[in-house]
Amino acid sequence: MADLQVADRLAQVRENITAACARAGRPEGSVQLVAVTKRIALPLVVQACTAGQTHFGENRIPDALDRQPQLKNLLIDAGLDGDLPVWHFIGHLQKNKANKAAGRFAMVHGVDSLELAQRLSRRCESDGTDQPILLEVNISGEAQKNGLPPERVIEVAAEVAALPHLELRGLMGMAARDASAGLLGETFAHLRHLCEDARSTIGLPLPELSMGMSGDYEVAIAEGATTVRVGGAIFGPRLP
Repeated sequence: MADLQVADRLAQVRENITAACARAGRPEGSVQLVAVTKRIALPLVVQACTAGQTHFGENRIPDALDRQPQLKNLLIDAGLDGDLPVWHFIGHLQKNKANKAAGRFAMVHGVDSLELAQRLSRRCESDGTDQPILLEVNISGEAQKNGLPPERVIEVAAEVAALPHLELRGLMGMAARDASAGLLGETFAHLRHLCEDARSTIGLPLPELSMGMSGDYEVAIAEGATTVRVGGAIFGPRLP
C-alpha cells in the first residue's frame, strides 16, 4: 500500500503539472518536477524512483551529501540503476558550505550573493568542474527569507555571468506561504519579469525559472515556472 501511495501521489502531481501546462498553453514536458526529499525516509524515495522520478532536491548540504551514496546503494539493492537520481540543491547555501557543494549537483538553486558565487567559481576552477546555478530572489519581500533584493538581480546576474566555471541558468524564488491565489500569481509573474529583464540586459538565455512548491506549483506554472519543487504532495509528512 505504501508503494501505491507514493506512486499514486506522484502520478497525481504529474497529472496536475500536465493540466496546468495545457491551461497555460505550454507544451507537455516543459516543466521539470524536482521531488523534495528533505527529511523523507529513503525507502520512500526508492519508491518514487521505482515510479519513474529522477530529479530530487535536498536543502541541507550534510544531508544531501550523505544521501547521495545511501540512495545509490538502496537503488542497487532494489535492482535499479544507482546512478538514476539527478540531485538539486534547493536550500539556502551558506558561504562556508560552498566548497562542499561545488560540482556535486545538477543545479544549485539558492545562490543569493556575488560572494557565494565567487566561492563556488573558485572551487570549481580548482576541481576542474562546472556548476549550473540559479540566483535566488526574495520575491515575497519577507524578512525571514533568503535571496537577493529584486532591485539587485540584474547587477548581480551580470557579475555572476562573468565568473568562470559557473553556468547561470536563471532565477529561483518562493512566494509567501499563506498568499492568496492572486498574490501568488503576482509574485511569480514578478520573478518571470525579472528574468526577462536580466536576459535582455546581460545577453544570456536564462531559460530556467525555479518557482512553485506543493501548495502553489500550478499557479507558478501558469506564470512560467520551468521547475517546480514538490515534497509533501508526493511523500506526505516529513520525519521530525
